[in-house]
Amino acid sequence: MSSLFDNQVPLMKPWLDEEEWYAMKDVILSGWVSQGPKVKEFEQKVAAYIGVKHAVAMNACTSAMHIAMKIAGVKYGDEVIVADSTCMANVNAINMAGAVPVFVDIDPDTYNIDPKLIEAKITSKTKVIMNIDQIGLSNDLDALKAICDKHNLTLLDDAATAFGGKYKGKFLGNHNVMATYSFHPRKMITTGEGGMLVTDNDDIAEQARILRATGASVSDLDRHKAKGLILQKYYDSGYNYRMTDMQAAMGIVQLTKIDAMLEQRKYQAEYYNQHLAAISDLQLPFVPEYADPAWSSYCIKIKPESKKTVQEVLQTLAAANISARFGIQPLHQEPYFENQNYKDEDFPVSCTVADQTFFVPIYPGMTEQQQQHIVQTLKQIFQS
Repeated sequence: MSSLFDNQVPLMKPWLDEEEWYAMKDVILSGWVSQGPKVKEFEQKVAAYIGVKHAVAMNACTSAMHIAMKIAGVKYGDEVIVADSTCMANVNAINMAGAVPVFVDIDPDTYNIDPKLIEAKITSKTKVIMNIDQIGLSNDLDALKAICDKHNLTLLDDAATAFGGKYKGKFLGNHNVMATYSFHPRKMITTGEGGMLVTDNDDIAEQARILRATGASVSDLDRHKAKGLILQKYYDSGYNYRMTDMQAAMGIVQLTKIDAMLEQRKYQAEYYNQHLAAISDLQLPFVPEYADPAWSSYCIKIKPESKKTVQEVLQTLAAANISARFGIQPLHQEPYFENQNYKDEDFPVSCTVADQTFFVPIYPGMTEQQQQHIVQTLKQIFQS
């Protein structure tokens, strides 16, 4: 069977095979395809893997972030501090909560929100600091926690791209009151689409389960076990953010592969580090001592003194059947924010990173021959 990925090296490719197909087939034949026993099983397995008490599955990470902010008490007009260079989904979740995103520039080495710049942006309206562990790399969570403790703020760790990544030896998601994951196909494991909120707090988990299911006090699974003799009550307005059992079945299989997938990504990152180090025009990814990255992406920076541009590099890679992408873009430059009077000079690092970085393929299943092709093409570009 032909594939979308034939004849090129894709930027990413989910590692799927017949195991996922059979798992989803079993769910279809069972007749229970919506949220049910497989979702609960997936949640329990993720919680056990990460080392937390609770995992609450949802239809997207954006939904998980939205619910996390609602639980944190974020209301209309409140402010949420977030990195300027991140995914629009983070801002969408902030907007959905009725809050205002307050952008902070990023660290020039990690590309995560710069903890040193946060306190200057805190006001009486600030309620949450949303940290995003960019491209699978942890931020300095202790520094962020100290700021939150000092100003009585909630820290939300969005580890969407960092499932399996670690901070000081512990999995991301195991350091905070609340953290979120994404299971989009570009992420570490996939359920097609999907997300999850993890916590050790019983009350937070219960609120999240109620809010994701239209505000119902009793889940469909519990009502089924009681043979319909339980009547749910509604104490709050909720959302339809439920994951399906079909998605969860895929996730359960994916979770059995996570360690092997992480190992492959690490090997590929080390291969790039070793074989691209001699190209003086390039700055390769920086990894702080406290971090063990998930390597969801491999981001390369072209040094300012180079005569090459990102556009040239991407065009040449595309001509060689290699899929690559522009690096993380600053949100303050997006048309959505054109009336907010943001200035590039207020975000010098995010603007520089956007102009000088690009992503190259990294994913489980990429062959060494494919990676050699990428390396050789980059060498030809920068040695010409």
